[in-house]
Amino acid sequence: MVKLGDIVRFLNSVGGGRVTKIKDNLAYVEDEDGFETPVLLRECVVVGSATAKPAVPPQEHTAVAPRVHKDPLPQTAAEVRHTIAEEEIQPIETPEGEKINLTLAYEPADIKNLSSTTFDTYLVNDSNYYLYFSYLTRSRENDSWTTRYAGIVEPNIQVFLGETLREDLPEMDRVALQYIAFKRDKAFAAKQPQFVEMPLDTTKFTRLHCFVPNVYFDGNVIALEAVCNDVPRRETVIDGNRLREAMKEKKTADNPRRRVVRKRTRAERRADGIIVVDLHITELVDNTRGLSNADMLNLQIDKFSQIMDENLKNKGQKIVFIHGKGEGVLRNAILKELNHRYKGHDVQDASFREYGFGATQVTI
Repeated sequence: MVKLGDIVRFLNSVGGGRVTKIKDNLAYVEDEDGFETPVLLRECVVVGSATAKPAVPPQEHTAVAPRVHKDPLPQTAAEVRHTIAEEEIQPIETPEGEKINLTLAYEPADIKNLSSTTFDTYLVNDSNYYLYFSYLTRSRENDSWTTRYAGIVEPNIQVFLGETLREDLPEMDRVALQYIAFKRDKAFAAKQPQFVEMPLDTTKFTRLHCFVPNVYFDGNVIALEAVCNDVPRRETVIDGNRLREAMKEKKTADNPRRRVVRKRTRAERRADGIIVVDLHITELVDNTRGLSNADMLNLQIDKFSQIMDENLKNKGQKIVFIHGKGEGVLRNAILKELNHRYKGHDVQDASFREYGFGATQVTI
């Protein structure tokens, strides 16, 4: 059990220090720099217990020899940080990691009880960089921000930012990240400090279908992509006049006698024999005007079935279907086809280094 004064390490992230306060299932851990971080008690591992100084019984006219401590004294926060740093494995850098990708995510503690559950908040740092950062929130009507977490996150780490309570949601219409990127003990390409502000639709926290799979998490989450390949997220400003024009164009195009012009797309066969098929709708038709979401999905599944049917006799043939991340509708439709119509083939996620996180590989 974690007690005041204990020296702890974090279970799911790098860091640690001395426990200065315990409240509401949270331990407030102070590091060597005096930074206090709230962490769930279950995420703390005790590496040095808090002990009281031994009482020396009063003795009259007796010379007391210096006491020899056979048991090691508890480490200071600075010593713990030093010990942890010695045990750290140096981050393995990749070419893709030179561009910063940040994702803010909310994972329900009990997804079957959204009306009363709390939500664990995480920041995913998918890059080769350390980040000094702060996580901020405010309501739509308020111009002042509230800091909910401030600290440092290591490269390629998912850091826990704390629990979000249901009563917190009305004050979270806007969320923001501000950060400074750097590397330790080596030269690196400088990145501009950034402030990324994003809208958060808190009504989604009560809707089960709004929690969707994400490559960084085992369970379903609401995820906000704050930074993608060094580019901070920017809000789309809607032009009212242009919106009205687009609605008129769609109304004109909604004709039951419309004709869909399909592109003559061909599957690309790479030098290593792998067939790559891009199922993005813009690769399948010249114009999506007038097509509903169901129409576009049917076109994509038709293309998938065509490629599968053409290669069913080619045992060992590897086919990569690029469907994109999105909300996972096309990916789930493809998996449904593979589970029912095209059983018995090996299915796996394609290499994210080559195709990102939105591709599925099928081996006949």
